[in-house]
Amino acid sequence: MHIHILGICGTFMGGVAQLAKSLGHTVTGCDANVYPPMSTQLTQAGIELTEGFGVEQLNIKPDLWVIGNVVSRGNPLMEAILNQGLPYTSGPQWVGEHILRGRKVLAVAGTHGKTSTSSMLAWVLQQAGLNPGFLIGGVPGGFGVSATLGQGDCFVIEADEYDTAFFDKRSKFVHYRPVVAVLNNLEFDHADIFPDLAAIETQFHHLVRTVPSEGRVVCPANTESLERVLKRGCWTPVERFSANGDEAPWQARVLGASRFEVLKHGEVKGRVEWNWSGLHNVNNALAVIAAAHAVGVKLTDACKALSEFPGVKRRMELRGEAAGVKVYDDFAHHPTAIATTLEGAKARMTEIAGEAGKSTGKLIALFEPRSNTMKMGTLAQALPASFDEAQSVVCYTAGIQWNVRDTLGSLGDRLFTSDDLNEVIDHVVSLAQPGDWVVAMSNGSFGGVHQKLVDALATRVRV
Repeated sequence: MHIHILGICGTFMGGVAQLAKSLGHTVTGCDANVYPPMSTQLTQAGIELTEGFGVEQLNIKPDLWVIGNVVSRGNPLMEAILNQGLPYTSGPQWVGEHILRGRKVLAVAGTHGKTSTSSMLAWVLQQAGLNPGFLIGGVPGGFGVSATLGQGDCFVIEADEYDTAFFDKRSKFVHYRPVVAVLNNLEFDHADIFPDLAAIETQFHHLVRTVPSEGRVVCPANTESLERVLKRGCWTPVERFSANGDEAPWQARVLGASRFEVLKHGEVKGRVEWNWSGLHNVNNALAVIAAAHAVGVKLTDACKALSEFPGVKRRMELRGEAAGVKVYDDFAHHPTAIATTLEGAKARMTEIAGEAGKSTGKLIALFEPRSNTMKMGTLAQALPASFDEAQSVVCYTAGIQWNVRDTLGSLGDRLFTSDDLNEVIDHVVSLAQPGDWVVAMSNGSFGGVHQKLVDALATRVRV
């Protein structure tokens, strides 16, 4: 089969392209901006790319057009496909029918932590010898790719609640039909397509309805939004977890910023010592252990694998160090994700400084409100409290319509804003001292700020 993918350079659709190529299909595609790193990965995989959505691509004459959700009505190529009555489908539907059918699917859903948790789960299954396939919205350490078919029965997929396509407004994850569904958390987000939290809860219940009665639903204890979802109807055993002291079969006893014990029904079953910090990551790990256990992985093996977990690109990824200042990259863009990221970073900083007998440096939060929800300002009022752990907050405001300085005014002298990236970098360089951490948070490339900042700090040292 020859498929032509519209919107191929997105993380999800690029992964779909690579999986389709691995299955032996002829794959081509187009996007408005054909750019690295995805364009490089696709070219290396032998996938021919076209810049733009010109109607001349009809001459390619594929067997099927696979449509990404970046494509909307009015797109010239899509209009031509519709007018000529050509066969088309969405990326998630194609994955469900051609990749996931016949596999033991483990789907990881939630407002936050999907990529990290999916990556941890794929790693644990791999270390357990199950050789899983996966499709993840990031690049998990130890694999080097965002998607692979694998050779085992299991397939891990990051289950996104965003809508499927312009012609299918259900969430992507309704196409995946998992045996194990991890519902990690649920808050309001994606204000561009959902009017309120209740609308997202409805989509999550559509997912719950697809999980077989012999499968598993894994979710945190005492999460009101998820409890409302499950009360609508659940026909699958539910396993709950908690790192917060809530009553649950799966629990964690935190021993330090990067160490915790795993308990099952109150009995210690294992211990994880890793390079990651924050209560959110402990909860992610518990979800992974419960999900992996549901497909036969021993608890002790899961703990050992997590202790060796190499991490995920763009999730507290150290991008460089200069002048004694560490520069990290993180995907956080929702107030809750920002708060948990900074809490984890501060805990880890404190732990490292204590072990070295030094005082803890400053935590500098560098933030770009780039997601659609952030650009709209929908959750802006919740932002000031998200930065509680940061000694300085630097916000890059290019393209933002709401008044960032007024909204974040309660941060006082801790706050600096600018719509000039060079000015932002200069300010961070003026603030940073040896021992400080800079955590740059954005769901985009942030204008390459990470390397630019490391270079600027190094220049300061040479001068």
